Amino acid sequence: MNYKILCSDLDGTLLSTKNDVSEFTISEIARIKDSIRVILVSARMPKAMTYLQKRLKIENQPIICYNGALVLDGTQEVTSVTIPISILKKIHLLADMYDIKLGLYYKDEWYVEEDSERVAKEIKYTKNTPEFRTCETTFSDWEARKISGAHKVMLMGVKDTTDPLFQDLQDTFVDTVAIYRSNDTLIELAPKSVSKLTAIKLLLNCNETLENVIAFGDNYNDFDMLKHAGCGVAVANARESVKEIANYVTDKNTEDGVAKFIKEKL
Repeated sequence: MNYKILCSDLDGTLLSTKNDVSEFTISEIARIKDSIRVILVSARMPKAMTYLQKRLKIENQPIICYNGALVLDGTQEVTSVTIPISILKKIHLLADMYDIKLGLYYKDEWYVEEDSERVAKEIKYTKNTPEFRTCETTFSDWEARKISGAHKVMLMGVKDTTDPLFQDLQDTFVDTVAIYRSNDTLIELAPKSVSKLTAIKLLLNCNETLENVIAFGDNYNDFDMLKHAGCGVAVANARESVKEIANYVTDKNTEDGVAKFIKEKL
């Protein structure tokens, strides 16, 4: 198949460590990037992706941030969809019942209510630092600046509290918010109308279809992208449901699975 676009998730997929790509990956991307567009697709904020673009020397390509809620092509905003502040306030009230803290994201803004071990890990992994302030302060600030809402919400707790909160969120917001379980202690929320797949469709040129896309991923938010791409490739460390719908399964991210597949197949 004539693949014209390579789309890859970052964490747990393209990244061989928590915050970087390997030299092997860099060399394989360098080999194909003049003939295949390489687009990074992530739940991350822009600043947590652009340093990886530079490492891979693909700054001329767009990036899909926040699971498709924000798509950027250089300085051009291709699309921006947010969770409205009115919904955010209800989510905050529900999370507060479980003593679960919110991380709020808008473009390159990142606000958290208090420092924690989880926040420290996010700082280390994404090479970005949040501003610490209450959700109420953020809501008031955004309303004053006429910002419509958040591109992403991260809820950080422990398994005993995130389990029931996850169910409550699904029961209450299933029609308005996309709800992803990142792991036992993290829940990520995105606007319901967007996904990695919808964002990829926006970036197709007139002579391109999804059949021209090869996509790599590992988690639930990669499911549709892998299922509908011309070729979906899961890494060996992917969720079982993701591996089941993939066309191929390559090695683990820590074993350069994406780069090995590129070397063998492209």
